[in-house]
Amino acid sequence: MEKKIKTELTDNMDFEYDIIVVGGGHAGCEAAHAAAQLGSRTLLITMDMNKIGQMSCNPAVGGIAKGQIVREIDALGGKMGEVTDLTAIQFRMLNRSKGPAMWSPRSQSDRKRFIEKWVETLSGTNNLNIWQDTVTQLIVKEGVVQGVKTALGIEMKAKAVILTNGTFLNGLLHIGRTQIQGGRTAEPASYGLTEQLVSLGFKTDRMKTGTPARIDKRSIDFTAMQEQRGDEDWHHFSYLPEAQRQLKQMSCWITYTNEKTHDTLRAGLTDSPLFNGQIKSIGPRYCPSIETKIVTFADKPTHQLFIEPEGVDSNEYYVNGFSSSLPWQVQLAGLRTIAGLENVVMYRPGYAIEYDFFDPTQLHHTLETRIVKRLFFAGQINGTTGYEEAAGQGLVAGINAHQAVHQLPPFVMHRDESYIGVLIDDLICKGVDEPYRMFTSRAEHRILLRQDNADQRLTPEGWRLGLVDANRHYLFEKKQAAIERLNAYLSDTLIRPADISSWLESQSTGGLQHGCRLRELVTRPQISITSLSEVVPALHEMLDEIKSDEVVEEAEIQIKYEGYILREKQAAEKLQRLDRIPLPEGYDYNQLQSLSTEARQKLNRIQPHTIGEASRIPGVSPNDTSVLLVMMGR
Repeated sequence: MEKKIKTELTDNMDFEYDIIVVGGGHAGCEAAHAAAQLGSRTLLITMDMNKIGQMSCNPAVGGIAKGQIVREIDALGGKMGEVTDLTAIQFRMLNRSKGPAMWSPRSQSDRKRFIEKWVETLSGTNNLNIWQDTVTQLIVKEGVVQGVKTALGIEMKAKAVILTNGTFLNGLLHIGRTQIQGGRTAEPASYGLTEQLVSLGFKTDRMKTGTPARIDKRSIDFTAMQEQRGDEDWHHFSYLPEAQRQLKQMSCWITYTNEKTHDTLRAGLTDSPLFNGQIKSIGPRYCPSIETKIVTFADKPTHQLFIEPEGVDSNEYYVNGFSSSLPWQVQLAGLRTIAGLENVVMYRPGYAIEYDFFDPTQLHHTLETRIVKRLFFAGQINGTTGYEEAAGQGLVAGINAHQAVHQLPPFVMHRDESYIGVLIDDLICKGVDEPYRMFTSRAEHRILLRQDNADQRLTPEGWRLGLVDANRHYLFEKKQAAIERLNAYLSDTLIRPADISSWLESQSTGGLQHGCRLRELVTRPQISITSLSEVVPALHEMLDEIKSDEVVEEAEIQIKYEGYILREKQAAEKLQRLDRIPLPEGYDYNQLQSLSTEARQKLNRIQPHTIGEASRIPGVSPNDTSVLLVMMGR
């Protein structure tokens, strides 16, 4: 007799979470890590576990203002700074010829190891699971998100959802007249979410970004290019001492386009998606394609290019400054007119990509949407461009999703506290009409928002939230104590003219007529704390004991720029007063006929929480702000 075997399928996976993060890019990685680290049971859903933290474009982190964001992420307890340091193949501190408010760290990373380090980081994070799948729909009931549905047909429940979809929402790639559906090269796009969100009342639009060709190292003549080495000093991204550069350090190389390059590219403009009407969305103003450059700046005979390595074990190089969506034949012909690239071999051509984003004025400053509760947006879905801007948003969204799920106060950073605060405030108050990129000029208090003091500004906040662990907090307090000790010594120690005047004259600065404090000497442009220690034995002994270049640099910045910093703090405090005056929720500003028509329309649409937020909305004039102050009895 045949024995019957009964097979029973059982669902032994628990798909109920506090927070689900959709997308494994830079925003998603920071959001998932933050939420899980704070104690929320978190799930990260990604299309490909081998592409977590993928550097879709340039394999580099940081740069002007962007480097400050990465230091802020690290100071709060995020991971981008650590991952970057541990996978760096070149580090540079940009703008060193300017004041410290402009100094910006930048690092070239090994693309493959960057992904590996992020996977290792997330895999070692408690409370965090990873699931490979595609989210096709949100579960929303009575205006509150309650989970997601996936392409595998699975319903996953959550108390909050964070969307960090990058360029994948209805993504469309362009190479000449060829169009390929996808979120980036060789990866599928995501469909369904945009249409559902629009049905729920969200406003959406399309943006465009692009990337250059990748070329084979073996076909490059580096002798025809200018070598650009990295810094070899102590600077790095993370404040943690163990996050040091471990990989072989590599050079980047500089070369230039020429008139022949431009003529070659112009011949292909009729097939350029940017100029033949194929692409209708808006691209980034501050990172234009090479075809846009030769049209917009037609009078310029050359454009600078950076030839950058993708990794220590890779022959793949990135042509920074040559983003293009021209036909691949035109791209290759153009590259072969450039010094050092005459015989270049292409791995793959550059391309443009169009994708959906959502008007960020539909968000609160916590990055929770105004239309659906417990639903958060972070990254390029909000109209931004750049890994760093995305990661900063992801960190804030992860923190606030945790806070919301556990009925804790929201976490909002103001414009005088961080570049991340400036970024989010700009998005919510001003919206975007092109991909948003951070610059130091966007921060009116950039003297306060330096890369060197991000830990002083934000590590206490990270500790209060629970994102900064005990070891980091101990190191922070130890560093602060050392800075205070050094500052106190310099402020209290007198020196006589006979002991220092001849040395001062050798440093091209005037000698002393009377004794003074060491602090006064440090204020001179020609004098540094380190150089002063060469002639003040007690100071030399103190620096030997402290053993921290970071401490010395921070103390020196505080002394040399004390007046500017104090003045900036006073200006910030004045502006903060408007941010302390709340506006009523859901108020109908049409009742205030004293407001301009534009102000009424925008205030009704954005519904700012404070008069400070209202004053930063384009179209709300100082007179409109005065009307709001009168309304609030001020």
